[in-house]
Amino acid sequence: MCMSGSATSCEECLLIHPSCAWCAQEDFGRGRTLTSRCDFSQNLQKRGCAARFIEYPTSSISILQNRPLSSKGSGSTQYDVVQIMPQKISLSLRPGDQTWFGLQVRQVEDYPVDLYYLMDLSLSMKDDLDTIRNLGTKLAQEMGKLTSNFRLGFGSFVDKNMSPFSYTAPKYQENPCNGYKLFPNCVPTFGFRHILSLTDKVDRFNEEVQKQMVSRNRDAPEGGFDAILQAAVCKDEIGWRKEAYHLLVFATDDVPHLALDGRLGGLVQPHDGMCHLNDKNEYSASTKMDYPSLALLGEKLAENNIFLIFAVTKRLYNFTALIPGTTVEILDQDSKNVIQLIITAYNNIRSKVELTVWDHPEDISLSFTATCQDGKPLPGLRKCADLKIGDTVSFNVSVEARSCPPRGTDQSFTIKPVGFKDRLEVAVDYQCDCGCSRIAQTNSSICSSIGTYNCGTCQCEPGYLGARCECQEGEASSMHLSACREAEGKQICSGRGECSCNQCLCYESEFGKIYGSFCECDDFSCARHKGILCSGHGECHCGECKCHAGYIGDNCNCSTETSSCISDDGQMCSGRGNCVCGRCQCTEPGAFGDTCEKCPTCPDACGTKRECIECRLFNSGRIADNQTCQRLCKDEIITVETLKTDDPGAVLCLYKTDNDCVMKFTYSEHVSGLSILAALQEPECGGGPDALTVLLAVVGSILLVGVVLLAVWKLVITIHDRREFARFQSARSRARYEMRSILTSFSSSVCFAHDCGGNEA
Repeated sequence: MCMSGSATSCEECLLIHPSCAWCAQEDFGRGRTLTSRCDFSQNLQKRGCAARFIEYPTSSISILQNRPLSSKGSGSTQYDVVQIMPQKISLSLRPGDQTWFGLQVRQVEDYPVDLYYLMDLSLSMKDDLDTIRNLGTKLAQEMGKLTSNFRLGFGSFVDKNMSPFSYTAPKYQENPCNGYKLFPNCVPTFGFRHILSLTDKVDRFNEEVQKQMVSRNRDAPEGGFDAILQAAVCKDEIGWRKEAYHLLVFATDDVPHLALDGRLGGLVQPHDGMCHLNDKNEYSASTKMDYPSLALLGEKLAENNIFLIFAVTKRLYNFTALIPGTTVEILDQDSKNVIQLIITAYNNIRSKVELTVWDHPEDISLSFTATCQDGKPLPGLRKCADLKIGDTVSFNVSVEARSCPPRGTDQSFTIKPVGFKDRLEVAVDYQCDCGCSRIAQTNSSICSSIGTYNCGTCQCEPGYLGARCECQEGEASSMHLSACREAEGKQICSGRGECSCNQCLCYESEFGKIYGSFCECDDFSCARHKGILCSGHGECHCGECKCHAGYIGDNCNCSTETSSCISDDGQMCSGRGNCVCGRCQCTEPGAFGDTCEKCPTCPDACGTKRECIECRLFNSGRIADNQTCQRLCKDEIITVETLKTDDPGAVLCLYKTDNDCVMKFTYSEHVSGLSILAALQEPECGGGPDALTVLLAVVGSILLVGVVLLAVWKLVITIHDRREFARFQSARSRARYEMRSILTSFSSSVCFAHDCGGNEA
């Protein structure tokens, strides 16, 4: 592997493979026609290279700052809380040599919380405004159970005060509700207004909210993204503390305008991501710049460690997956559930840890393995969920440099949990230079005074060749030609070069580099995927793809990353398949979906969906207490009075509740890809039996059975007696008849003897 490469110097040798070493010994290989100084270290020593002349750098890690993790977030240690360990490390990487380091993250108890409530004050939110007028006091009481250091702020938004987003006619400037019968008076339209900076005086929040009035815009979407970005980047005006969790609650009843929508009003300037609050704390660039994009919004939220909570009345916020650190909670039409919504979202945020990488150098591959509370390593995963406050989770990070940057380039990157101020700073330097290169000799006599002696070899001036620069280009003889054949009968220099002074000079190619002792290798004749050499995830070496970290396969198109295969319940492919090349291949018959999560015909389908029915409809069951219901149960649930079981694609499920009632629901998959659960509004329960009724029924049954048995017995006896009496009567009659017959016969005999016929008298 090392000897077949194109290495003519120590630095080139080190780039071939992390197992390759270079021998800088001057007399190494003397007396041999061809020898390679680039080989495995043990092979070089066997071939006579002294260990002190072998250049074989390896990757290493140095920990620069490693303060222990904190256990509490408030009190005297409030400004010195540590939630990630270590905090600074230095990596010395040899290209291709994979190394790893570990880090730990802990969500400390009683950590300070800053919550900024950003509310849509368009006309449709009037009933919501009435509901939250005393929100501050109630919210502070509930949050006080979770943290002793809580601050609250308030801001509002409507939309850009320009056509076509708002009413711009003169009569609407002071009162956009002019002529609107249902609500004739409201305040002028505005983009974003910062009303109350973060404070621990919750009464101030109530006072400011009670002063607010709604406004009115023309179209359904609102200008919420303008407001979110200003609330994120105007740190001093809002009052975000560095040592606190930053929660931004975004309450609205409709979707926001996105980037490029502003062009409808002639706004072609993209948002610059800067703070634009004037002296009235209003967004001054509302009618000058377009709405911000999702990418810009996500960047600024992450940059300022802000968790965004969408409190919305519609399930139309699918794009939130593109913004790290966001959660979506469904708001009641009048915001009555807003306090419980915020508490649920906060607990959900505190129950997970997810790592992000900032300023990731392009030539460095990172691969994560998470070890969560169950202690099992999860390769390819950089997130842990279902955590309790105070839990510590670990991550192993595998690092590999793919190439060497230009000399003098300093590289670094940062690993930080989403929403945390804590971070791990990683400085990187590269093992790309050999130690022997520091003592290179120019115009050395070893190189015939026309070359530089460096690491055991001569680097000749242009036009000169040979181990000691003893030949000029173009010199060739039959005795030299044999040294340019890989084997007898093979072409000279593999037909891709010329033999000059006992060595091959490879041709140049428009496709890439031809190299090797016999020009037998190149960097372009490797497998491709979709026309891309080694899929763009590897380097081509002598006809074989050498894949970067995290990829395998003949053409490096198979990712070893498994995070995309982890289902919401934390299982690999929902336990119904295998993760192959970063995608789930479902093995359970009937299973489908990105993580094999959909399977109406699977034996466990009803059991899996039962937990969602319990927690979503009745706030009960195994997953109702650990804030995982909203995360695991995203299916649409429809409650009905009577279940329809005639759908051939629906599976009827039923289970027994704790009250011995029967709950029924159907599970089906819609053509849109959504899972639909249709459940009864209430479980079917039978009335409980009355004890006295049961007793009387049992006694009555016993008596009834006894009477019936007696009647049957009496009937049988009667029938039997009547049969016997009839038989007796029959026998008696027959006896009388026989007696009469005897007497008649006797009488006839006597008369015959005495001639009774003649003397009848």
